[in-house]
Amino acid sequence: MSEEAQLKALRKRIDSVDEQILDLISERARCAQEVARVKMQSLPEGESPVFYRPEREAWVLTHIMQRNKGPLDNEEMARLFREIMSTCLALEQPLKVAFLGPEGTFTQAAALKHFGHAVVSVPMAAIDEVFREVAAGAVNFGVVPVENSTEGAINHTLDSFMEHELHICGEVELRIHHHLLVGENTKTDRITRIYSHAQSLAQCRKWLDLHYPNVERVAVASNAEAAKRISGEWNSAAIAGDMASDLYGLTKLHEKIEDRPDNSTRFLIIGNQEVPPTGDDKTSIIVSCRNKPGTLHDLLAPFHTNGIDLTRIETRPSRSGVWSYVFFIDFRGHRHDPLIKDVLERINDSQVGLRVLGSYPKAVL
Repeated sequence: MSEEAQLKALRKRIDSVDEQILDLISERARCAQEVARVKMQSLPEGESPVFYRPEREAWVLTHIMQRNKGPLDNEEMARLFREIMSTCLALEQPLKVAFLGPEGTFTQAAALKHFGHAVVSVPMAAIDEVFREVAAGAVNFGVVPVENSTEGAINHTLDSFMEHELHICGEVELRIHHHLLVGENTKTDRITRIYSHAQSLAQCRKWLDLHYPNVERVAVASNAEAAKRISGEWNSAAIAGDMASDLYGLTKLHEKIEDRPDNSTRFLIIGNQEVPPTGDDKTSIIVSCRNKPGTLHDLLAPFHTNGIDLTRIETRPSRSGVWSYVFFIDFRGHRHDPLIKDVLERINDSQVGLRVLGSYPKAVL
């Protein structure tokens, strides 16, 4: 068989497969519409339906990755299904998700990675505004950064949890790649100023010291704002990611300039609903303690006794005069697991202030 004949036969097979995929996606969408109808039909009067279930979405994506036989790798396959699920969910009810803006930030990229591109993403000017929008019910969920692998905890997020009674419903991890961006009017041999967020400047410090040691570094509110600023300047550049580059039509003068190739940021999904167990969960708590000898030891002892894996612990000064310190603790497991329930009860009995921020699925993507 000639090459042309082989290609013709393969294209015919692809066309046939595409038609099958089309039919199956349409069938899935119709099922989503039926789910919405059933939920609305059985809903008590005055209550709002819950269309987005974090534990269900995490289970589906994990199941897809476990059953995947290639040649696409697990994450690529899960991302395809993530978008299908996002689009089908929008038929039930489009989700509104607030994120730390403006458009083009890594937080927006994290929101779209977690929820898919069919959500309505709403930019907020500050982390506290994201919390307020979720608390007021103006949006369904919010996405906020909580820690970076290079620079550590995002204190504004931790402090906001002390002011708002919200639940953590999920998490998403995003590999952070920084690029040095220039506009169409930039004279690349005469750059005198580089804009970026303070954390991004810190994450690229060694690279900047080597390549642009005498150029002024200007910290701004976000990488997206940095990208927006240079559009009208001829002597400046910005450090930002792919979304900002595409949004503002910039050129990558240098790619992946972060000092650590494994640079990642963890984001939290905040909302007003509790999440049932999935079997692969994390729990976050806030504990307020008086400043006295042995306090931290006594706090952590129940975790050690029950063999609970602590994944993070941060300390912040208390906002009230009653307690001296506030500990943010993340650990593996769900609050309804017997061993976790025992730990929380023992902590609660030790005359400290305990608040469970949420139990939620461990990041799948």
